[in-house]
Amino acid sequence: MFPYINLEKHMAKAVTLIRSHTLSGVAEYAYAATAPAESRLVFLAGSCPLNSDGTTFGIGDYAAQAAKCIENMTVALGDAGATLDDIIVTRVLVASAEQRDLVAAWDVVREAFGDHDVPSTLVGVAALGYDHQLVEIEATAAVLD
Repeated sequence: MFPYINLEKHMAKAVTLIRSHTLSGVAEYAYAATAPAESRLVFLAGSCPLNSDGTTFGIGDYAAQAAKCIENMTVALGDAGATLDDIIVTRVLVASAEQRDLVAAWDVVREAFGDHDVPSTLVGVAALGYDHQLVEIEATAAVLD
């Protein structure tokens, strides 16, 4: 196992990503992650593709909605003193039964996280809470204060 530590962005990083050499290498994320007991956990509400006026961004476009979710998540993280590099796990919800729609959203999320390939779950769901909403991203972060 080789933990991921990005010292360029943070002097002290709480999240350690763990990769398995036994499980399939097809997955584009680490299979596990840890944070030390002294870290502060940040539990984010599901990030939705909403504009500041409450309207849904990117109606009908899975990739655009995933990008808006990442943008909104980044703001919420900043308000909590964290960044995308502090995320320890995600769950990406996509309102579709079509694998291509899930992949369209996932590709955006995966690109946004870059080398910080946190453990993630990608789920197709029947519906999400807002009008025209296709994507929502749940996440938890861990930071050292």
